[in-house]
Amino acid sequence: MSKRVMSDRSRLENVSAGRGTTVSFGERFQASEQFDQVFKEGMGLVERTAAYLDGEGRRESKGLAGATTVLYATESMRLTTRLLDLASWLLIRRALKDGEITEEEAQRKRARVKLQAFGRPSHIKGFADLPDGLRQLIEASFSLHDRIVQLDRAMSVKPEAPVEAEVAVNPVQSQMRRLQLAFSRPN
Repeated sequence: MSKRVMSDRSRLENVSAGRGTTVSFGERFQASEQFDQVFKEGMGLVERTAAYLDGEGRRESKGLAGATTVLYATESMRLTTRLLDLASWLLIRRALKDGEITEEEAQRKRARVKLQAFGRPSHIKGFADLPDGLRQLIEASFSLHDRIVQLDRAMSVKPEAPVEAEVAVNPVQSQMRRLQLAFSRPN
């Protein structure tokens, strides 16, 4: 019998015996088809961006005027940096999922990945003058970035062992508190 089936069975036994069990969102999500979809979407965006910047984007950038050329170069570098960080996060999570690295290794590697959102370029003067292809890729990268940041926060919260009295009194409130912690913004 697989470890996962045994783990699920022991969780069910704990629940039926009246002992509370906290489900780890990170473990569940990482093992799900939804993670695989996010992974494929992220890697697909990396490939589309590389193809665009090496092909059509290069041709389009040659026809841009002075200040827009600088903006194109700046935003394409930011896009590339953002996508490299997102791809690194996805690859770390997949390696952990596939058992290629341990949780400790994943945490060390994750600490080097910066999921910082630079200012949204749509508010920058001249953004509308950039080629449509680049603007669409930038917007898609920010959309993916926002989702991965939320997932990272949720997956970084490790479930605590519930206090028996807390579970007996209100298990829903306990889970709600954990969700609030997972999705709260750091100060």
